[in-house]
Amino acid sequence: MSAVEVAERAALTGESFVAGRRRRGTAGEVRGVDAATGERLEPAFGLATRQDAADAAAAAAEAAPVLRAAPPATRAALLRGIADGLDAASGQLVDRARLETGLPQARLVGEVGRTSGQLRLFAGLVESGLSEGLRIDPALPDRAPAPRPELRQRRLPLGPVVVFGASNFPFAFSNAGGDTASALAAGCPVIVKSHQAHPGVAELVSAIVVEVVERLGLPAGTYQALLGSGREVGTALVEDPRVRAVGFTGSRSGGLALVRAARERPVPIPVYAEMSSVNPVVVLPSAATAERGRAFVDSLLLGAGQFCTNPGLVLVPSGEAGEPFVAAAAEALAARDGQVMLTEGIRDAYVAGRDALAGRGSRIAEGGGAERAPAPSLVEAAAADLVAEPALADEVFGATGLVLRWGDERELRAALAALEGQLTATVHVDLDDAPDDERSLAADLVIALEELAGRIVVNGWPTGVEVGHAVVHGGPFPATSDGRSTSVGSLAIERFQRPVAYQDVPEALLPAALRDDAIAALPRLVDGAVVLP
Repeated sequence: MSAVEVAERAALTGESFVAGRRRRGTAGEVRGVDAATGERLEPAFGLATRQDAADAAAAAAEAAPVLRAAPPATRAALLRGIADGLDAASGQLVDRARLETGLPQARLVGEVGRTSGQLRLFAGLVESGLSEGLRIDPALPDRAPAPRPELRQRRLPLGPVVVFGASNFPFAFSNAGGDTASALAAGCPVIVKSHQAHPGVAELVSAIVVEVVERLGLPAGTYQALLGSGREVGTALVEDPRVRAVGFTGSRSGGLALVRAARERPVPIPVYAEMSSVNPVVVLPSAATAERGRAFVDSLLLGAGQFCTNPGLVLVPSGEAGEPFVAAAAEALAARDGQVMLTEGIRDAYVAGRDALAGRGSRIAEGGGAERAPAPSLVEAAAADLVAEPALADEVFGATGLVLRWGDERELRAALAALEGQLTATVHVDLDDAPDDERSLAADLVIALEELAGRIVVNGWPTGVEVGHAVVHGGPFPATSDGRSTSVGSLAIERFQRPVAYQDVPEALLPAALRDDAIAALPRLVDGAVVLP
């Protein structure tokens, strides 16, 4: 992609993308907003209609069989092409994202790199053949008391997938983010319901994807993006019978609305919704140091606290044992100022949640604040209070943390048992200095937290999510609507696939991908044993 092409793509038109073409929505207009000043940005973006959603679903359905038959090399080329386009346009993308989100440049540059990196991760997975899920049970005609038929199994794409872009990650969880990458890798057409918090970024990224789709000669319905109302366009997409799965990152109310709509269809479909998490951190006595208290605040305030993995709740020993941690955390937070938040709505919800939490506990520290950068806050309560009032653990999306003081192991375990499902759970312990009973407790907690969270961290902070093969970014409800999956990492591809078995199908009738010459070049399970090409 040339510098001229990159510069031309930066010119926004305010249009959606349907069936490979730009289309201006006629259901009203919205504008991007300069998060730091409140100024409305150019251009005005047309909002898509329910008819636009229906047209997009029809185009995706038409593209689905072509993508299903496309060889792995084609899917890998699509993913790498998008990654290359994002990297080439990084400057323009970051400039617009800084305006629309208020996020700092370094964070956004890193997020573009993370997004292109996960696209390339999926490209490598597709090329490896592992995502095909090949399993073969050879026929055993002489087996007693009954012969065994020959069985061959592979995973197929579900079909068109709707992805809802996230407000807090304009790249990594939006138009070309993890849900889009994993769905395209699986061979599924994608329709993105772009987020109105960053419409300019959504259009720029979508233009890159559409250009790569066209250049590779793939169907126009391979990737589409609509900017419209969640209640109208989003619901219409989820209810459309041609759509086969949904990926969502956002509020619990929004996620549950989509889950209900998907379940009430004549043919229900899966909704993979990431919704709510406070990501508890357990600090054991050996680790309750001032240094870790300050590190907690750094993690809590990262990105104005607008991370789904933000450590919003920390359980610290009561009395003198936990005082170094709590005192240092309070001092560090009081010295920090608020940061510009993503949108006016998010900012208002944060202030309301922050003040409601302070009313349930005791505010022990508050930083500096301004109209568009509300103050961070730290609130303290007893761990036993959580058992009596579970609302203490309600998520406050922003830079406010709750410190729960626990007196003994019984109180600690009772507080953890009162929590809902989480994306992450963390344990801090100094294994070199901790007594035997504390080390034993730490080991027990790691096992116990398996029931609570999708990712367990020891002596670290949860706000960094590695994009790799072993990571899990998911968890029990309400962290996600389906805790059996992940939205980050290569395992995410399985959300958008289903297994199919072929019993005693002659070689001449098998799909080309399951014939002997094709499977010989791929990793597979044969009679339960791993066979490499």
